[in-house]
Amino acid sequence: MSKPTAVITGASRGIGRAIALRLAAEYHIVAAARSQAGLDTMAAGIAAAGGTCTPVAVDVADPDAVARALTGLDADVLVNNAGVGIIKPLLETTPEEWHRQVDVNFNALYHVTRSLLPGMLARGRGHVLIIGSIAGRSAFAGGAAYTGTKHAVMAFAECLLLEVRDRGVKVSVVSPGGVATEFGGGDPAAKGWALRPEDVAASVAHVLATPPNVLVHRVEVRALSKANPATGD
Repeated sequence: MSKPTAVITGASRGIGRAIALRLAAEYHIVAAARSQAGLDTMAAGIAAAGGTCTPVAVDVADPDAVARALTGLDADVLVNNAGVGIIKPLLETTPEEWHRQVDVNFNALYHVTRSLLPGMLARGRGHVLIIGSIAGRSAFAGGAAYTGTKHAVMAFAECLLLEVRDRGVKVSVVSPGGVATEFGGGDPAAKGWALRPEDVAASVAHVLATPPNVLVHRVEVRALSKANPATGD
């Protein structure tokens, strides 16, 4: 490929889709998600705009599937975006709901990054970018599992940065407030106050566009308008 490669997880919809579409002008996109149909639709949109996209149907919570799909791929950029939010009181959260959030929001960071980081280190360059959340530094009722995973994301990112920065690999976290997507089971149309997925994608593009000697490690982006009463955003 003449363009550098950006791997984006959770790319079939929402923030991940917006990031893929935004970066496609400068990168060959490897779009990973569980929905093959969603990936194919997005890839067709990228192709129609003159870009290139390789769709990869994979559950990022499955370490064996991730290893088969991504190991050995030369990625210049990795955007760990896949996430799930099930917001409910702790005692109403089933073990399956708890483990699904931990597996997708946190464990998948290990699976995906471990598959692609060796190539970055070998080449002495690369950028691992994680979509976090303002829940990574705050809390709200009903968010024990979700906010727990997002706090873990922040620790993961900072530890990884300290391991790889002297070997030419950048690590960044972009933490949005509320975004008008279907995330958490909400209706995007009811989130008129919120950020658009494209707003988050613009922040990602900004972080990736920094000069080689500059690292933006953390970005927090919020909507300027009406707060979300559930989270305080």
